[in-house]
Amino acid sequence: MVNHLPIRFQELCMLCEELSKISSRISKIDLVASFLNRLNSDEIAPAVRMIIGDVFPAWDQREFEVSGTTLFKVLQNLTGISPSEYLDFFNRTGDVGSSFKAIFEVKRKPVQKLLFEKPLTILEVYRILEEITKATGVGSRKRKERLLESLLSRASPLESKYIVKLIIGERRHGFGEGLMEEAIAKAFNVPSIFIRKANMLISDIGYVAKRAKLSGVSGIRDIGIVVFHPIKPMLAEDVKRVGDALLEFGGVAAFEIKPDGARVQIHKKNDRVEIYSRRLTNVTKSLPEILEIIRNNVSAREVIVEGEVIAVGTDGKPLPFQYVMRRFRRVKGIEEAMIEIPVKLYLFDVLYVDGSSLIDMSYLERRKTLENIIPKSMLIDQIVTRDVEVARQFFKSAIENGHEGVVAKDLNAPYTPGIRGRKWLKIKATPETLDLIIVAAEYGYGYRYKWLSDYYLAARDEETGELLVIGKCFTGLSDEEIKWMTEQLEKIAIMRRGRTVIVQPKIVVEVAFSEIQKSPHYESGFALRFARITRIRTDKSPEEADTIQRVKQIFEEQFKRKSKK
Repeated sequence: MVNHLPIRFQELCMLCEELSKISSRISKIDLVASFLNRLNSDEIAPAVRMIIGDVFPAWDQREFEVSGTTLFKVLQNLTGISPSEYLDFFNRTGDVGSSFKAIFEVKRKPVQKLLFEKPLTILEVYRILEEITKATGVGSRKRKERLLESLLSRASPLESKYIVKLIIGERRHGFGEGLMEEAIAKAFNVPSIFIRKANMLISDIGYVAKRAKLSGVSGIRDIGIVVFHPIKPMLAEDVKRVGDALLEFGGVAAFEIKPDGARVQIHKKNDRVEIYSRRLTNVTKSLPEILEIIRNNVSAREVIVEGEVIAVGTDGKPLPFQYVMRRFRRVKGIEEAMIEIPVKLYLFDVLYVDGSSLIDMSYLERRKTLENIIPKSMLIDQIVTRDVEVARQFFKSAIENGHEGVVAKDLNAPYTPGIRGRKWLKIKATPETLDLIIVAAEYGYGYRYKWLSDYYLAARDEETGELLVIGKCFTGLSDEEIKWMTEQLEKIAIMRRGRTVIVQPKIVVEVAFSEIQKSPHYESGFALRFARITRIRTDKSPEEADTIQRVKQIFEEQFKRKSKK
């Protein structure tokens, strides 16, 4: 039976606490499904996102922009804690949210409760968090501080833990989007395959849950592609050689060049064009020339296409990845940037044309449709072959022309949004790399003494959501990139320990290394040997970073080539 009384935020927090203690996947799904059944229709979307550690959908542009300094100031106002005392609590608990809870339990100042003040509800917390994102411009920091202090002054210690976690993006109870899809399916008796597909198409698990509650199977099956509502990209697995890809696909495959650029998904309806990054962020304002190319060259009235944007030099050859990332980050001085860093667009897929979804079509059918709606000059270079030597030469040519490698594609594969499967396989000439999250940084020495230039790198544990450090790195970035990195890390700093700054886990970097070693120095049990940062992956979210399970896999694979003691 539906409870028509508002659900308290405390109950959602207690659920998350319980999830952190349970290892059984089925038990977690059952527990969440039971909770979802109690929610009202207007509560379910925010509650579902909050349980997995989000407040808004991935494509939503709203951000809290609450610094560690602001968080500490609010905490100090409410508890009177000193920086050194806070550091002690942080060292004991290991994360910011748990630190707030522990501090509130022992140091909170007496709060005068108003007679009419009621416990926080899920919707009330959500609405105040929305208000924090709306505070922009002059005086916004003060307004954010007031809103946050007002919210935390009413929160219990446990509620304060999860409010802070939502703001800074901490996730540690091991219940992610995949398990949430299963819980929604169980709660509302909808096959999980339908829930998964709907979420892939609209990238909003909260909306999917609400639709499942209100309309069941029929409502979920009716969810389709919506223009200007970005779709999660299909992802590729790594293989070592082009021959491996041919074997995987039964002896024949399409091979496309893999530019050293940034992936984009472009939506067009009449003259309106919006460009989304791999992270589903709207980057249209940064790429006005791409907007005009699509507007003037795509014949379909309504379309969603995918491609890569690369930066090019005066000779027309590709520039390194960091140059195109500068364009994506640029929001001012766009005209100057267009001259300084020209970009080029390659298109490789089409997902939707004039009211029809194409994602269930084969790769070959989608490619043919794409060829019919754009000029040949906009298509990514491609061959279809059974001959491994022809594929090798294509790969060699791609590398010689400044590209990253090639992507092999199964000719009969549909487009599977959000899935990293073995229907697309990427082959690169670069050494083994991992995408890792910066969780702390140290100021350097010598001429780098003013810059955060030594970085602690972490991989996600996909079972618990915990971030586990697997090494430090201080090489690979240019002085210009280190200066930029210092500015970004200072904005998301949580606390300081001498010359070390603990930061919100938001920045992903690609890291090359010679091998992975066992190590007693890090909680993960692993360390990278000769690590160096090869690029800053602002196009990737922390949720897309590599996992500790992937690190273990690479570690084990090393011993196919060498002895294992």
